[in-house]
Parts: sequence; C-alpha cells; structure tokens
Amino acid sequence: MKGLTDIPGILVGHASDYDALTGCTVILCESGAIAGVDVRGSATGTEEIEVLRPRHVTERVHGIVFAGGSAFGLEACSGVRRYLEHKGVGFQTGAARVPLVAGAILYDLSIGKAHVRPTREMGEAAAAAATDSAVAEGCVGAGTGATVGKVLGMKCAMKSGLGSWTVRAGGPESRVLVSALAAVNALGDVRDASGKIVAGARKAPDSREFADSARLIREGAPAGFRKQNTTLVAVATNAALTKIEAAKVAQLGSVGMARAISPAHLMSDGDLVIALSLGSERASVDAVGVAAAEAVAAAIVRAVEKATTMGGVPGLASKT
Repeated sequence: MKGLTDIPGILVGHASDYDALTGCTVILCESGAIAGVDVRGSATGTEEIEVLRPRHVTERVHGIVFAGGSAFGLEACSGVRRYLEHKGVGFQTGAARVPLVAGAILYDLSIGKAHVRPTREMGEAAAAAATDSAVAEGCVGAGTGATVGKVLGMKCAMKSGLGSWTVRAGGPESRVLVSALAAVNALGDVRDASGKIVAGARKAPDSREFADSARLIREGAPAGFRKQNTTLVAVATNAALTKIEAAKVAQLGSVGMARAISPAHLMSDGDLVIALSLGSERASVDAVGVAAAEAVAAAIVRAVEKATTMGGVPGLASKT
C-alpha cells in the first residue's frame, strides 16, 4: 500500500525547509473530489474551509494544503491555486476556471526559525512535485517541524511528522479503500492500538519515560505550550459519497484521532479532518467511516514512528 495515493485520482506532494524546519503538503484531485470536513479543535487556522461544507454551492474541490508556519503558512494555498490555474483546473465560472483549494495550518514556530514560513512559492513547488507514488512519511512537508507531547515544554517533547495508511472497507474481496494522511503536531501523547504511549511528553529532558500528558493536564499542569498545537488529517476513499456523507466520514475519522492522541481536541488545538470521495465503488457510509477511523489512528502512529531527531527534539526513527 502507498498511503493516500492508493486512491486513484489523488496526488501528494511535499516541500520542506530543513534549515527553518517547516514545510507544506499538497493533496491534488484535479478531476475534482466530493469533500466534507469535521473541525474538533477550537483554534483552527484555515482557508476556503466553507467550500467543504454541505451547504456550499460547489460540489467538488481540486486541492488541499496542509502547512506549517501558523497563520502565515496559509500563503502556500495561493501557490497551489496558481499551479492549478496554469493547468486549466478549476470550477468553471464562465469567465475563468477557479481552482477550489482548501487549506489548514499547524503551529511549528517553536522549532527551527520562527521568521521563515511556507510561502506561495513553496506551495507551488509542492503542487508541482505531487505524484501518485507512495507517500513520503516522517519529517517531510507539513510534518517537517511537527512535534508531540509539549505539556512540559519543548525540552521534554518528541519529534513527530507526517504519516499515511490505507484500510480496506468491506470483505476480503471488496475494492473499497479508505486512506488517511496525518500531519501530527499534538500537545498530547500518541498511543498505539493497544493504548501504549509510543511518543509524547517525557518526564525530563534526558528521560525516555513518558509523563502521561492526559494525567498532567487533568491534575492542573501549567498551560504554557497549549496554544501551539494542531493535527491535520485528510481521508480519501474510492467509494462514492455525497457531501453530507463525506462530512460524516470526516466526523468518524475524528474518532481515530481521539483514539491515537491523548488528549486531543483541546481548546487551543486546531484539529480537523477533511474527507475526499473519488470513485464509484459502493459501500455504506458507516463502513467507510469505521475504516477511516482505523486509517487515521494508524497514520498518526506512523507519523511519530517515522520521525527523526531534528532541532534537538528526539524522534523514534533515530537510534540515539
């Protein structure tokens, strides 16, 4: 499996700045995708998010951008629009084709160089690099500057990144695929399928013992780093969905985020899930949604498993 690009019609590209430790990830669906969104965090930074909602007049979107740089990173969306316009991709208005590109950002200004953020040019470069090859994971694209477990500050945090995973919905002979891509920049810890913490807040800067962020917050830990977090997820499927059904799949995908991140969806998180439907395979919305939750949880775990040490923040994929 290749991750999100297992879904025909999906292309994924990254642009990374390893000096400033920031970047962006672009998901292209040039033929258009039915889309839905579920926003669980209370501190999102987004662009054109309304086009994903059922009440919006447009049926399809052409691109999704996930970027670092906090609100500054939304500039990357302009580069993707410019790239798609040059290719003749977009919503036909009569006078021109307008590419519908939705974007969301995460906060990575506490690592690397805070004054360098994703730009229009970086967004255009990521779009130009988009391919249907296996999705690059770890410290790449929007995951370049991502970290987890920040309740005790960056000195006790761990490096995270970007992960992707695919689940089959239905029986063994089913052709319905549900894939997730996650850029994981959580305040909380990441837990595997057994509930074990695999990456998160360490008890001390030189420790590999985990402090249990949920317990610390419950017991009143200081809120110093609680405003610098967000996990961004895209779910794609080859099952045919309406916009209302895509919104439900996004909502069920958020269950996977809460399953893998402890705690998730806090007041200063910008957590969201975007669902994309491309294809004509048939499956129940519930089957697709349950598969989405599984794919999201797995993608989040992969995001920390594939992350290397950067900016002095230790990653699981580095041996030391």
